[in-house]
Amino acid sequence: MTAINPPSAPHPTQAPVPAAIEVGGHGARSVVHLLKAAVDRAPVVEALVFEDIRLDYAAYARCVVGLARVLMGLGATGEHVALLCANRIESAVASLAIQASGAVFCPMNPAYTARELGEALRDAACTIALCDSQAAATVRSLQWPLHVVEFDQPTIEWVRQWGAIDPIELARLLPDPEALGMIQYTGGTTGRSKGVMLSHRAVVTNVAQREAFLPTVPGDRFLCMMPLFHSFAMAMNLYQALWCAGTLVILPRYRPDWVLSALDAERITVLPAGATVFIGLLGFEGMSQARMPALRACYSGASSLPAEVIRRWQERTGCFIHEGYGQTEAGPILTYNSPHFASKPGLVGLPLPQTEVQIVDLDSGTRVLGQGETGEIRARGPQLMLGYWQRPDETAQALRDGWLYTGDIGCFDADGHLFIVDRKKDMIITGGYNVYPREVDEVLMMHALVREAATVGMPDAYRGECVVSHVVADGVDEATLIAHCRENLARYKVPITIRFVPALPRTSVGKIDRASLRRSD
Repeated sequence: MTAINPPSAPHPTQAPVPAAIEVGGHGARSVVHLLKAAVDRAPVVEALVFEDIRLDYAAYARCVVGLARVLMGLGATGEHVALLCANRIESAVASLAIQASGAVFCPMNPAYTARELGEALRDAACTIALCDSQAAATVRSLQWPLHVVEFDQPTIEWVRQWGAIDPIELARLLPDPEALGMIQYTGGTTGRSKGVMLSHRAVVTNVAQREAFLPTVPGDRFLCMMPLFHSFAMAMNLYQALWCAGTLVILPRYRPDWVLSALDAERITVLPAGATVFIGLLGFEGMSQARMPALRACYSGASSLPAEVIRRWQERTGCFIHEGYGQTEAGPILTYNSPHFASKPGLVGLPLPQTEVQIVDLDSGTRVLGQGETGEIRARGPQLMLGYWQRPDETAQALRDGWLYTGDIGCFDADGHLFIVDRKKDMIITGGYNVYPREVDEVLMMHALVREAATVGMPDAYRGECVVSHVVADGVDEATLIAHCRENLARYKVPITIRFVPALPRTSVGKIDRASLRRSD
């Protein structure tokens, strides 16, 4: 194995992150501050593991500082910088280096097609893009005027280059906590992704809130197979590992045999994953012989888990799955459940510290409903977004009088536990990814033979939901339209089925009746 360590470093004992870093405390200012706290206390504790490369915290910090200085030399300070990179050590280093350079961090899906990526880069007004080789080729094909830094060498070479740059103190690169730190793209039913603006303090406060509710322990080892551009992966893997000066073991992607091997060989203690991972592992033939000698905590997010899956997982592994609720606009976590709650469908637990959650009526959004009454979920707390990038009207709709209106429908039980009942929006969540029906519809209607299209999410035992499109068209078959979608959409957005219909059902006011389409399937 390749180990990267600073020369002649002493070997300290594992120590917790300084007590000053607490919910609302002066230490919780940015995730770069978390890195500094970790390297100050545990410089030779293993920080990052990817394939045969292992970095301790001192080396991790040197790489972050080195890449930050490269970015500053390119004029990144004050600019918007995109990161498009599959899971590897470069993803973790670049996520922190962009923020340390004084730039606004814009994580994006490296699997985006040229059309999707072009829209996102233009909307975010990025001037620099850090890319793996596949994404770099897509970015360059756009002929968009921005500087591309391509990770075109083996990881070990980038680590050596960044670590060899004449260092400066990380303390000199700590960002202003109130400044805009990140624009993370999400969306709804409008067909276009929206850039969620989060301050440095909002992001790190949400880490602290979750830590206060379900604390990590010194020496925790996290397994990350979720894509690191995803808000849940960043919050529950990248940043939570920094909090406890723990170890982040990165897999290139999810494969059940890789996950089970890592759980054993790397003695993983914390497993954050999307619902599809837990469902997939329980159905994998190697699960019955799998060893998980150190696993103590599992976290699920992005889409809900059936109570039966939680029961079966706990029976097989001895570990409860903590299921949470939130959205990118909330930094991203609002609630979490605990093994002290009985597993029930839709249960997502209690609000995190310093977080208020209410159920309000669907008409005015101002009348607070009581126990057992169903309505829209609204929340407020220090982790909320600043607003949507360059979308004042949509910001005003989502943020009202200090409350974030989530667009989700829920209720509280007698013990104050939050349940998710449905979604007010038409957004589809498949395998933990958000799919916006109108975007799929618009791509389908780009085909010359398609007259109308309407996409809905249908229940799926593995993905949570699957993407199904209904099309009014002549002279074209399903295979042709699926191929057309694959050319213009990331794989998870491509419909698994296309239904040809003579006409789309409509409501009394002429809108497409998506509820009717869901019932028809």
